[in-house]
Amino acid sequence: MGHLTAAMAAASAPLDGSSAEYLEQLTKSKDETLAGIGQDEIEDPVLLADADSCFCEFNGVQIHHKLCDGELSGSAILNLESAQKSSDGSKVVNFPIILLHGFGASVFSWDKIMKPLALMTGSKVLAFDRPAFGLTSRMNAIKLLSHGNQDSKPLNPFSMAFSVLASLFFVDLLSAEKAILVGHSAGALVAVDAYFEEPERIAALILVAPAIFAPLMQSAAKQQPLADSNPNQNLFSWLLNALSTLVEHIATAILNIVGEMACIINSLYRNFLASFLRSSFGVMVVRIIINKFGREAVRTAWYDRNQVSDHVLQGYTKPLKMKFWDKALAEFVVAMLSDPASESKLPLGKRLSQISCPVLIVSGDTDRLVPLWNSERLSKSIPGCRFQVIKSCGHLPQEEKPEEFVSIVDSFLREVFGVSHQNSPLAPA
Repeated sequence: MGHLTAAMAAASAPLDGSSAEYLEQLTKSKDETLAGIGQDEIEDPVLLADADSCFCEFNGVQIHHKLCDGELSGSAILNLESAQKSSDGSKVVNFPIILLHGFGASVFSWDKIMKPLALMTGSKVLAFDRPAFGLTSRMNAIKLLSHGNQDSKPLNPFSMAFSVLASLFFVDLLSAEKAILVGHSAGALVAVDAYFEEPERIAALILVAPAIFAPLMQSAAKQQPLADSNPNQNLFSWLLNALSTLVEHIATAILNIVGEMACIINSLYRNFLASFLRSSFGVMVVRIIINKFGREAVRTAWYDRNQVSDHVLQGYTKPLKMKFWDKALAEFVVAMLSDPASESKLPLGKRLSQISCPVLIVSGDTDRLVPLWNSERLSKSIPGCRFQVIKSCGHLPQEEKPEEFVSIVDSFLREVFGVSHQNSPLAPA
C-alpha cells in the first residue's frame, strides 16, 4: 500500500532536475509536428471550423456541431436557429436524427452520409463533437473541472453523463419530442445510455460497430432428471445434486471474497492511473501515443487501408491543432475510469433486454476493432433487434460503404415506422 501511494504521488508531482529538462525537450519538439500535422496550438475552434460548422453552448461548453435539413433545397445545411423556424412539411420519418461519433473521431466521420440521410428521411440530421474530440472547446471544458467546491461541482464535461445530456439537449433544441440516435463505436454506448436516461424521447436506436461488450448468452435450462423406477439410483442422484449444490455455495462464497479484494485493488489502480494521466509526464505520454499510432489506428479501422486518403487522415488529425487537446483527452480517459454513475446502475449487459424501441445494429464483416461476433451476440441480447452485416467493410461502415449504409438505414426506418419510400438518394437504381 505504501509503495503504491508513493508511486501515485510521484506520478502526480511536477518533474524536476534532469527529468524536467528531458520533458522540456520533448515539449519543444512536439510543437513542430504531431501525427503528420503542424502544431499551431489554436485556442479558438472557429479558426479551424468549416463553412457549415455551428457552435452552441451547453453547460458552459462551446459544442461544435453540423446540421442538415432534408426539407430544404440546395445544400440542405443550416444552423439551429433556422432549423427551429423551418416549417413542417411531408417527411418520411417524423423524427430528427442525431449522430454520435466514437472515440477519437468527430463530426467528420459522418460527413459522407449526413446530407443523404437528411434527403432520404426529409428530417433534420445533426452531428456534434463530444468534449475532448473534434472542435468542441477544450479550454471551456477544462476550466469547468476546476470550478465549484465538492458539493457544487459542475458536471464533468468529459463524463458519459455529460454526453448523454448533451444528446438530449440537442433533441430539445430541435424542438422535437423524440429523436433517432445513431451511435458509432463508443458513441453507441452514449446512444444506449441516453435511451435509459429518457426512453420516451428515443424513437429508435441505430448502433454502428457498437463498442459495447455483449453479455454471455444464457445457457439452456437444465433438464430435470427423468423419474427412475430404481430407488437406489434416485438416492444416488439426490446425493450427487446435494454435493454439487454445496460445492457451488462454497465456490460462490470464495468468489465473493476474491471479488471484494479485486474491487479494492481495481480502485487503487484506477486512482493511480488517473493521477498519472493528469501529471505532466502522463499528458506527454498521451501525445507520444497519438503521434506514433494515431494515423495507423485510422488505417487499421478500414477494411482496405490503402483506401485511406490524405483527406481522411487530415479530417481525423485536424482537431490536434486545438490547444489543450492532450489534456482534454487525458481527462476523458480519467472520466471513463472513474465514472460514479456506472457504479449506481446495473451493468449494461443486464439492462439490454429492457430496450423496447426499434434497434438496428450495423457492422462490417472485417471489423478489426469490434469483432463481428460481439455485434451479433449483442443483437441477440436486445429484443427485436435487426442485425445487418456489410461485406468487405471494417470498423467505419458510414465512411467505407456510405451508399450501402444509407440503404440499410432506409430499409430499417421504412420497416419500423411503416413508411413506403421507394428510392433512397444513394440506393441503386
